[in-house]
Amino acid sequence: MNKVLDSGFFNRRVVNLDVTYLCALECPNCQRQFMVRDKGFAVTGEHLSKRNFKKVAEFFNYIDFEGQYSDPVHHPQFIEFLEICKDYNVSVEVHNASSVKPKKWYHQAFLANPNAKWIFAIDGLPENSSKYRINQDAQKLFDIMIDAKNYLDKKPIWQYIVFKYNENDIQKAIDMACEADVGFFTIYSARWLGDNDPYMPSQPYRLPKR
Repeated sequence: MNKVLDSGFFNRRVVNLDVTYLCALECPNCQRQFMVRDKGFAVTGEHLSKRNFKKVAEFFNYIDFEGQYSDPVHHPQFIEFLEICKDYNVSVEVHNASSVKPKKWYHQAFLANPNAKWIFAIDGLPENSSKYRINQDAQKLFDIMIDAKNYLDKKPIWQYIVFKYNENDIQKAIDMACEADVGFFTIYSARWLGDNDPYMPSQPYRLPKR
């Protein structure tokens, strides 16, 4: 037992952060939609301060900027956060679905920490992703993902959640990822809003309910 408790797994210092409360997307099954906006409330919160983020970077050796209610690119100091991670030798993973930032901003972000691993959420072929990722310009994000190879030390990755509208396009997406020389992985979900959820894929493409 002591050997298990002393293992690197239990001693790792990894954290998943929501550094802001903002997101430009309106994904129907996102908690900020059906638990907040759909009930007539505004999504409230605040940006993580640079001072407090430095405290995080001083302790953790792996930071996952993923977000459950937000997209990290909307933090006004996110590029500075990437620089801090580089200075503190912290490994970084960035999950991005919102596409409102200009390409110039992405270039600055990539250069701020070239060793960061960027994962781009494009759920379906670029022309179809906005069926779920409402307000997303997926073609723009796809182009940025490819462009990222010119700046990052790690290959960017295409994340593809399987929905009813895209379950038949998986192989074509894999072929596109191979041609573009980017990583690719699918996510099978069990988080559906009931049996009549229009986004729920057929049985082979979803996880069983818990």
